[in-house]
Amino acid sequence: MATLQELLTANPAPGEHPSWPHISGGDALWHDLAEQLQQGAVTLLGLWGENRQSGGVVRVAVVDEAQRTGAVVTHDCPGGQYPSLSKSHLPAMRLERAMHDLFGLLPIGLPDTRPWLDHGMWPVRHPLGDQTPSPALAVPYPFLGAQGEGLHQIPVGPVHAGVIEPGHFRFTAGGETVVRLEERLGYTHKGVEGLMIGADIGHAAKLAGRVSGDSTVAYALAFANAVESVHDATVPARAVWLRGLMAELERLANHFGDIGAICNDAAFALMHAHCSVLRERVLRTAMTCFGHRLMMDRIIPGGISNDLVADGEVALKDLLAEIRRVFPALVELYDNTASLQDRTVGTGIVDPALARQYGCGGFIGRASGRRFDTRRVLPYPPYDDLRFEIPVLSDGDVNARVWIRIREVEQSLSLIDQILERLPPGPVHADLSHARAGEAMALVEGFRGDILVWVSLDEHGRIRRCHLRDPSWFQWPLLEAAIDGNIVADFPLCNKSFNCSYSGHDL
Repeated sequence: MATLQELLTANPAPGEHPSWPHISGGDALWHDLAEQLQQGAVTLLGLWGENRQSGGVVRVAVVDEAQRTGAVVTHDCPGGQYPSLSKSHLPAMRLERAMHDLFGLLPIGLPDTRPWLDHGMWPVRHPLGDQTPSPALAVPYPFLGAQGEGLHQIPVGPVHAGVIEPGHFRFTAGGETVVRLEERLGYTHKGVEGLMIGADIGHAAKLAGRVSGDSTVAYALAFANAVESVHDATVPARAVWLRGLMAELERLANHFGDIGAICNDAAFALMHAHCSVLRERVLRTAMTCFGHRLMMDRIIPGGISNDLVADGEVALKDLLAEIRRVFPALVELYDNTASLQDRTVGTGIVDPALARQYGCGGFIGRASGRRFDTRRVLPYPPYDDLRFEIPVLSDGDVNARVWIRIREVEQSLSLIDQILERLPPGPVHADLSHARAGEAMALVEGFRGDILVWVSLDEHGRIRRCHLRDPSWFQWPLLEAAIDGNIVADFPLCNKSFNCSYSGHDL
């Protein structure tokens, strides 16, 4: 079996960005890549399609975690077909199903040919492809069955209580024990990748920042990094450091919210209340410093739109002091509450081998022993110049996912300290108004895990194609495995400990 480096050497092609070489090839290269994925020699990062005048193509991004190298591989699709990767590597399956829904590109050998994003409600099939008219009546979605004495099904969603996004969960249970969970997503599909086509960079940046609102900073940063790679642009140092500051504030806000919400789903509302206060303090500080609670549209290609306000450093230091005063007592409360530990320890276990196979990132992967963090494995500024640890546990349960978040809160506090100490003066934006054609990819560590953005710009500097991949694509399938053998009442707890993005997944 050829290694990724051997494939790159044997299939030379010019790369648009030195850290992400791009190679093209036929079925033989595709077969070698599928074999590497199956053997775990490389990890799948993304899989997406594109229609050109010459025909359709499919692209796959992979990384060799041990060697810290990656590549984008392109395969032409004569007749709109290509060999399925999921035939030998199941983590590619939902991506291939979605690509067929959007582009009409058919993966030969796909184990599951059911639609994924297309619920039969679109006016056309394959909206980014041939746009054939949809059937007058939607075909009912055939859920997978399960056999056994006394089994029953429990449909949940897509409409949920409160402000939770829509998604359907079909449980098969024996008594209270779950024997199968099957997800049905796609209800929040917004057509983002279609809206991107032909957009100018400024409008496209706004779209990227709205794929999943709780990760708006991370998405905006990934999009900006990709565009700046096409332009070979140098971002001002102050903007680079402030981008890192925003990313860590976003991580803090989401982790506080998640820790509290997990405890609330175990009927421990006190933690939820205190963590909600901390989350609100982070959001208010972000508003003070950058003029927006979520810091939406603050990261743009070329730098940032809003510099840190004059009293921003004081507000940030006050925030850090308050968190360090309050948070340790909350951690101790979580760890010493027996009734809470009874609900989280040993519940919803993700097998480490499964986390590695799916390339599951973020706190889910690191709670199951996968030592992957884009900031460390494939570092980008300013993280390539900062000191921090990557917390990793191997238990893989709800408790481990809580503890990874706790340790990441501590690391984020340290990172913000370092950024404030080293924040340079100067401008915060570089001019990217000149048109430049090209392609590039960027990978950024959001609070959920690694976010991928692939950008292709035309000769006018507009978006020819942009693909955005949320970390939830490789996390949602593991929720189905994690709940297996648990009781139905523990699903909300497991689900919140994952906190996958519906909107980010559904595009």
